[in-house]
Amino acid sequence: MITLAENSYGKSRVRLARVKRHPEHHDFREWTVEILLEGDFESCFITGDNSKILPTDTMKNTVYSLAQTSSAECVEEFGKELVAFLLDRNPQVSAAQVSVSEKSWQHLQASGRPHPTTFVLSDSECQTAEIAAARNTKPSVRSGLENLVILKTAGSEFTGFLKDSLTTLPEATDRLFGTSIRARWSYSSPSLPFAALRFRIRDILLSVFAAHTSKSVQHTLYAMGEAVLASVPEIEEMELTLPNKHFLLADLSRFGQDNPNEIFVPIDEPHGTIEARLRRQG
Repeated sequence: MITLAENSYGKSRVRLARVKRHPEHHDFREWTVEILLEGDFESCFITGDNSKILPTDTMKNTVYSLAQTSSAECVEEFGKELVAFLLDRNPQVSAAQVSVSEKSWQHLQASGRPHPTTFVLSDSECQTAEIAAARNTKPSVRSGLENLVILKTAGSEFTGFLKDSLTTLPEATDRLFGTSIRARWSYSSPSLPFAALRFRIRDILLSVFAAHTSKSVQHTLYAMGEAVLASVPEIEEMELTLPNKHFLLADLSRFGQDNPNEIFVPIDEPHGTIEARLRRQG
C-alpha cells in the first residue's frame, strides 16, 4: 500500500521593494519571500481535487497586499505577520513557514551626509529570517545573515595538520584569512527586539573575527559562536558556515624577485567549507 507522507507547497522568490515616505526622508527595503504550507492537501495529490489548495499566485499577492499595510521594520516581524495571516484565513493549513531575506540597501552618502531619498546597495550581505508556526502555537523565529564577506591580513595560521602522501599544502604561520559568513541563530522567544539583537550579534561576530588569533578556520568559527551565545542570552543556538576563501602566495622566484608575503592569487574555487552548530547546555 502506498500512502502520502510529508508534503508541503508554496511560493518562492517573491521579490518585493517597499518605500516608506516620511516628510524628511524615505526608507527603502528589498525583500525576497518564500512561503511553504502544510495541511490537509491529500485529496489534491491523490485524486486531483484542488478544493483545499490556495493558489501560489494568491500567496504572491498576499505578500504584496500585506506589505502595504504592515508596520514591520524588520524581516522577522513581517514574517510573523505573514504566517499569522495565512493561518487565520486558511483552516485547511496546519502549519506555515515563511523565509525572508533582505538586501543591504543604505542611504547614499553625499557631501558627507546621508541623502534622504537616494540609496546604494552597499555589499552582497543579506539579512535572513525563518518564521514557522503550527496552528494554535506560538511562532518560532530563526534569524541569520549570509554573504558577509570579510578578510584579515594578520592573526591567522594553519600548522600541525595531518600530512600524508597526497598532501602538498605547506604550513603557514602568517596567512590571509578570507571568508563569506553564513550565520543562523534561534531565538528563545517570538517577541524580542530583533533588529537590535541582529545588530549586536553581527557586531560580536565581526569583532571576534578581527581580534581572534586563529589556529584554523574551525578555531575562529567556534570562538565567534561561543562569544555570541555567551553575550546574548536570547539566543538558544547558532549555526555558522565559514568557507575558506583561499589567497595563495604568488611565486615570483622565476622572475628573480622575493615575495615577502605581499602578493597573492585569490582562489574562489575550490574552497574549504567549515560549518558547525553551537548550543547551550544545561
